[in-house]
Amino acid sequence: MFQIEITRFGWVLDDGKDDPTDQCLHGHVRVQIGDETLEDDCTVSSTGLLLLRTLTEDHTELNVMGNQMLPNHGFNMFAADDTLQTVLLDGDPYGTDWAVRHDGNVIELETMNGTIERVPFARYREQVLQFVDRVEAYYRACQPKATPEEEWNRDGWPAFWNEWHRRREQENRRNCS
Repeated sequence: MFQIEITRFGWVLDDGKDDPTDQCLHGHVRVQIGDETLEDDCTVSSTGLLLLRTLTEDHTELNVMGNQMLPNHGFNMFAADDTLQTVLLDGDPYGTDWAVRHDGNVIELETMNGTIERVPFARYREQVLQFVDRVEAYYRACQPKATPEEEWNRDGWPAFWNEWHRRREQENRRNCS
């Protein structure tokens, strides 16, 4: 069994108000992997992109795609190059993690406690897409986000959304084939 859900959204101030200067969407996430339940307050925007990446790539100790699957606060986005199509995620080393491995049409998930669960790719994909669609819907319902003032951070957000939309569109095309 694999299930991932956001039980609460908020910005870093977590005062119930929309914050147009806060790019990173936070929230409380509950994940069910087999009989193990993982919960954490995390940066759900980063989690969404990391989950999208796991639809085509493994996430293991040897192939870490940007820290933990449920990263805590402190994330920065950096454009990987001048094309602004891929983002590098950087943040604190705290959060909740699990491994994701592809084995044909099966996804193998392994928690830090050693729980291993194998789920059909279609089920995993469904959960990931529901998660990322909820995150994006929340952003769309909020005020437009201000462009970061810091020059080093300015290109990161367009790169983040470009990679997000490219990967989400890839899944739309996969579903049609």
